[in-house]
Amino acid sequence: MDACNEEAMKQFQSLMETLDEQQKNTFQNMHQGFPRESLLRFLKARDGNVPKAHKMLIDCLQWRVENEIDNVLAKPIPADLYRGVRDSQLIGMSGYTREGLPVIAVGVGLSTYGKVSDKYYVQSHIQMNEYRDRVILPTATKNHGRYIGTCVKVLDMTGLRLSALNQMRFHDHPPCAAFDFYIYHR
Repeated sequence: MDACNEEAMKQFQSLMETLDEQQKNTFQNMHQGFPRESLLRFLKARDGNVPKAHKMLIDCLQWRVENEIDNVLAKPIPADLYRGVRDSQLIGMSGYTREGLPVIAVGVGLSTYGKVSDKYYVQSHIQMNEYRDRVILPTATKNHGRYIGTCVKVLDMTGLRLSALNQMRFHDHPPCAAFDFYIYHR
């Protein structure tokens, strides 16, 4: 990190002292022992602009608090609806790159949505991302002896028809999703 970026990091870290207790707790849960790397992600997302990165982080933390994201893994999708979500949303971890990044495959073209309400697809998506961030990435970091804070997502478009684009809906995504692009369709 060059001197300019180091100064931006110091400014950003000093702004973290203004967080309230809930925001501090959710940030700790979010960074999984790597606060500096998490702050760097927000700085990069806002091209090193500290006030914009700070606002983005505050919006993210507030969204996490308001939506109880820290508890989302403990909130199962009702059993009678879970099978519909799992059967229609083709996604899974398929291994690691040579560099140690987890590889997640998403069968976009063959996924069928509309078996349950959008609420449960969104919940499932958030749960998968939280599991990746709290379990898969920390495990990869430990196993490879260096920080791993990202993954590779492979989108398999096999079977996707252009006519399906008419049914796609682009939902507003949470401020935390600076690094994910969400597409949901029925």
